[in-house]
Amino acid sequence: PYKPSMHRHTAEIEQELSLLTGSDVRIALTPHAVDMVRGIMATGHSFLTRQVTNQELWKIYREMYQSEPFVRIVRDQRGLHMLPDPKNVVGSNFCDVGFELDPHTNRMITFGAIDNLIKGAAGQAIQNLNIMIGADEQTGINHAGVRPV
Repeated sequence: PYKPSMHRHTAEIEQELSLLTGSDVRIALTPHAVDMVRGIMATGHSFLTRQVTNQELWKIYREMYQSEPFVRIVRDQRGLHMLPDPKNVVGSNFCDVGFELDPHTNRMITFGAIDNLIKGAAGQAIQNLNIMIGADEQTGINHAGVRPV
């Protein structure tokens, strides 16, 4: 883990989640530094104020990201890639997100994976430029990546 408490982006994430939900949101964010060429994997912990089901969360995630072409919701109950993995986004502008519910602690654990050199830098810049000039935001950056790495 890298900066398991008070990561520099925690305040920004809490601010945006608080604006989105209309209430004060606090998270615990744990980015992971692992032996790989590139990519970022982050884990966030949210303590829920009420019981929710997987189906409710799926609906929320689908509604939230339905118009986001570079966000993929990952959750395969049986497969090798049950949750986001940086290896699956290397060389792409995709952000893979997923979640796991922990009913024991009434906690939602969220996961995100990006290629920090594409989505985290160059690809994001191109996406923003496309939006600024009125082009389709996917122009020039909508490709699968280079899996396997």
